[in-house]
Amino acid sequence: METTSRTPMHLWIVGGMSALWNAFGAFDYVMTQTANDAYLAQFSAEQRVYFESFPAWADAAWACGVWGALLGSLLLLARSRYAVLAFGISLAGLAVSTIYQYGMATPPDGLMTGGMVALNLAIWAIAIALLIYAWKMHAKGMLR
Repeated sequence: METTSRTPMHLWIVGGMSALWNAFGAFDYVMTQTANDAYLAQFSAEQRVYFESFPAWADAAWACGVWGALLGSLLLLARSRYAVLAFGISLAGLAVSTIYQYGMATPPDGLMTGGMVALNLAIWAIAIALLIYAWKMHAKGMLR
């Protein structure tokens, strides 16, 4: 659906902030997956073993969550309707990853602090909000 209305400023703001937020998630994923010693120095040996023990399917779900979110952000900035799909894939990856991390595995104590729980809740809230936002922008004809 083509539209002649101007792109609202909030789309650029949300897209830009989303890209920055999700770039950090991508950075975290790459540093963890490549076992970057400088980055992983912030974690205890027990926490590092926990990250390294993820089965391939849980790593794949984490990748879908992270890269789907970053792609969704970039597609939102490009005003592409595929941002909705990318954010949906991201949310599905987050769901599977969360099920593994908190339902099937036992995270070390340092990863179960109030701050970590709050961070995970924020990740969920932002992921859901971005999917809803992209869907609404698509419904209003702002995404092509």
